[in-house]
This record gives sequence, structure tokens and C-alpha cells, in this order.
Amino acid sequence: MSPATRVRRLLIGITTLAVLAGAVALAVQPGATPSLGPSGLGRGGEAIEQAITTDQREDALRAAIADGTFGRRTPAVGRAAPGWVGERVMGATTDDWEPAVAADPRAPWVYVLTTRYGEPKPCPGNCPSPFIALEISSDGGQTFGAPRPLCACKGSGQFDPIIEVVPSNGAVYAVYMNGYNVVFVRSDDHGRTWTDPVTTYGQVAWTDKPVLTMSDDGRHVYVSWNGPRGGDPWVAVSHDRGATWSQKRIRDLDRYFFAYDAAVGPDGTVVFSESSLEYANGDSVVGVVRQHLFVSHDQGRSWTVRTVASVDPGQPCADCRADYYIGHSSVDIDATGRIVYAYDGAVTTDGPQRVWVRTSADHGATWSAPVLVSTPGEHASSPTLETRGNGDVRLVYMQTSDDAGADRWNAWYRRSADGGLTWTSPVDISDRTGGAAYQHPDGFEEIYGDYGEIAITSSGETFAIWGEAFSYAGPGGSWFNVER
Repeated sequence: MSPATRVRRLLIGITTLAVLAGAVALAVQPGATPSLGPSGLGRGGEAIEQAITTDQREDALRAAIADGTFGRRTPAVGRAAPGWVGERVMGATTDDWEPAVAADPRAPWVYVLTTRYGEPKPCPGNCPSPFIALEISSDGGQTFGAPRPLCACKGSGQFDPIIEVVPSNGAVYAVYMNGYNVVFVRSDDHGRTWTDPVTTYGQVAWTDKPVLTMSDDGRHVYVSWNGPRGGDPWVAVSHDRGATWSQKRIRDLDRYFFAYDAAVGPDGTVVFSESSLEYANGDSVVGVVRQHLFVSHDQGRSWTVRTVASVDPGQPCADCRADYYIGHSSVDIDATGRIVYAYDGAVTTDGPQRVWVRTSADHGATWSAPVLVSTPGEHASSPTLETRGNGDVRLVYMQTSDDAGADRWNAWYRRSADGGLTWTSPVDISDRTGGAAYQHPDGFEEIYGDYGEIAITSSGETFAIWGEAFSYAGPGGSWFNVER
């Protein structure tokens, strides 16, 4: 029995409310109460994900190691994509989920984070499992130092890492979840040492899915996460480089919000890309998926919420959470103040998703017509973009290799020189076609994580990182590729 089949049976078997209720109790810190959805499971199962999927991933990892399909180095199979170094993995023998990357725009430092399962705890006693692993490159992502914990801190499992570099001085900021608590850490010496974690959430009972951005000098820091009352969106703001924080709820609606990306423009305008979903029966998405832009012109004191697009929920995941492929977005602001926004969605309910890009020159008040960047008929998800200068936009997204029902995925790269209006031909940068048992000539078996990321190095190359695995429950790895 393959690891993927074994994990699917595990997923199918976890269906009773008694098991789910127990998982909720395990996943949440004392005193924190997740908001429950119509089925009593909360955000399509989000409130139970930490407890159940940690056990699933550890079980799947042990099984894959036992049957020889995971846990050892294997020779690369496949030719590097034109103009790229060739796909590599953060940890050849580790089970890594949901990677993040940041690059210093003025020096050749690149920082990658990943959620690492199945490894020994990085400190004794009440120490996290999984934990966030950090690797650092001083040569633009060509080579990396040895991995180490971002924070070998007391607490429960660590999840959802995000990392950014302060443009003007090279300081490194990061946020992650310790259980259901979003915390902030900072390094002023290129990641060698880090501050103790600082809580961003104040008196908010629980927090989930953070994203992070900051002003050019790093003084003003902005984090968005969702919280109680059914996934309502919040923004936490610091005006002293992350030392202290205030919090503001942006909306209080019967829709669940997810923050995916953030940016600060040259005039100080702050934006977050967020999607909102409506759930029924746990993780089934009903109605439309709305893609939003949160905008602040006054350093986070007030916010305007604009709807960029409304799309149908796409094809659900058959062997994991039904909402796994749905509702992703990414945003950035170029040197002229132009906002570029990428998002996924379907044109018919449960149909194959597509990826579009829209742009705005007036802080999101009006938008260009959507430009389709994925292949019609294929199932596409998880766009992530980055801009540089005036109109230079880089984009990576996940797309199936055959048709809407295909089991294989690939990471595709496109670039625009005119602010997202026209694009180069797509390039498959998941160019390793074998070696890891979940990689095949036509792609890898499953996207591993709710997001990947890209960055632009100080010499102008694109660095892209994403997750690949046997299944939603793994095991898998964080794979990256770098332009030559």
C-alpha cells in the first residue's frame, strides 16, 4: 500500500464528531475557543487541523520511511528548466510543509522557513513539534547553511511561517503560530540571533493564518490574521519595530477570511490580499468566493475593504479538506504605486480553477480587466507574485498537467514587463521529474501546504519555493528553484 493510499484511508476514517471534538480540545491553547461553523467543526476543519494532521503526517512519515519511499537522499532525475538552476529540496530526508522565503533587495541574503514534521524536538520538555526550520543563504540562494530552528521555544506546535526583509537596512522579520497564537520575532544580524517571540494578538482569544509586511525603514509593521467569531479578519500594527502591538477587527461577518499576502507602497499605503468564504457542512464552500483588498493610508488606523473579484468555488480536493485548493490570492505594489493582484477561482461551481491577474493605479478603487494566466481546462491554484521597479512582475502558480481531474501538479512561472498586462510563455520550474517517490515525469502528486512564495534577489533573479508530497497528509518536501 503506497503512503498516499494509506493517508487517504486515515483521512476517510476520521469522520466522527467525537474524534473531531477531541481534536479541537487538543489543538487550542487553554482558554482559547475556536469559532465553530455550521457543522460544529469550525473553518472547514481549520480548528482541528493542527491536532489531527500532525498525527496523520507523523504516521504517514513513519510508514513511508518503513517501506523505503521516503527518508533518504535520491539522485535527481530531470533537466533544469531553461534559465533556471534546477529544482532542489530544503531537506532531502525531512517532512517539510508550507515554506516561506524572503530576499534582501540590497545584499545577497536569502532566508527560507518551513514547517518541519517528524524530527526530534529542538529543546527538552514542552517544546514544539512540528517546529519552524530556518536556512540562510549569503550568495543569492545558490547555497544554504545548515538548518536550525527559528525559535527553540517552549510551547505547542509551530505553524504558518512568514518571513520578510526590511528593505532599507536588511533586518529580518518573521511571524508564525505557536499553537493558536501568532508571534513575531526579529533579527538584526542576518538571522544569526533572534529576539524572543512577541505576541501580536493582545486579548484576542485565538489567531490563525498570519501574513506580514512593513514600512521601508521597518518601523511600522503590519500583520493580518483571522480570529474568533467565525474567521473574522484582524490587523495587528506595531510602530516600534515589533516591540508592542495594537489590534483592530476589520470585518465582523458570516464569512471566513484568509490573509495571503501584503505589501507597503512607496507612499506608505498598506495593502493585504484576503479571500472570504462561506461554509456549510464543515469544509464545503457555498456561494461565491470573494477576493478582497484591505487598504490603509494612515499607518493602520483605518482600513477600506474593496472587492477585487467574485468567483465560484472550484473543484474540491477529493482526499483532503474540500476547500484546500480554493480562495488563494497574492498582492504587491511596484515602484510607481501600481497594485498587482493575482487570485484563483472557477467560472462554474466545482469546475477547474483558473488564475487571473488584475491591476489598479488608484489604490484599488478601479481595476483593469482580469488577465487569465493559467491554462483553461486545467485545475490551477495558489498564485504568488512579486514586483520590482516599474512593471516587472514575477508569478508562480500550481497547475495540473493533463485535465481538471489529473493527479499530477506542476509549478509554473511567468513574467510580465508591463505591470501584468502581458506575460511570457509559462515555464515549468518543478523540473525534477523523478527521484522523490512522489515526483513523476508529468508532475508531483499533491501540493503540500496552503501557500508557497517567491522573492527577487539583490541581483534580480527569481527565487521560488513551494511544497510537493504524496498527499495532503504527506510526507513531502519544500522544493525551490532559482533563476540563473
